[in-house]
Amino acid sequence: MHKNNTKNHISLAHFVVQKREALGLSVEDLADKSGLSVNEINSIEQGMDLFLATTVRQKLAKGLKIDNKEIKKHEKKTDFSIATKAQNDEIREQILLNSTNPNFTITCPLCGEKLITRIAKLYDLEDNLVLRPKARCSKCPFQLVD
Repeated sequence: MHKNNTKNHISLAHFVVQKREALGLSVEDLADKSGLSVNEINSIEQGMDLFLATTVRQKLAKGLKIDNKEIKKHEKKTDFSIATKAQNDEIREQILLNSTNPNFTITCPLCGEKLITRIAKLYDLEDNLVLRPKARCSKCPFQLVD
């Protein structure tokens, strides 16, 4: 018997690519239709973002012509309470302070592995640039939460 329950368990990245391609859209087309940047769409489709801010999810849903709850189903479900607010704040601060240092590394507060970090460049509703530090661990479920 073939067990196929992957419809409900595909990754956010895979889900977005599938929906975009089903609509016949390029990454650029989806960026235009959703009001997100090409970099944001690429980040989602490459699996860099495992869950989305509400506004990003809403814009993406608009561009994909689906309900934002469909997107939320594919976001990574993790208990983020295992890292303290102070740990998250410290990681955010370190990423922002060291963003130009190519040798900068920071370790996961849960398992000690090197975190994968970046700074997302977003714009608020008044077109002001907002720098949002992002971090995730490749070995455990830790992800820096907003």
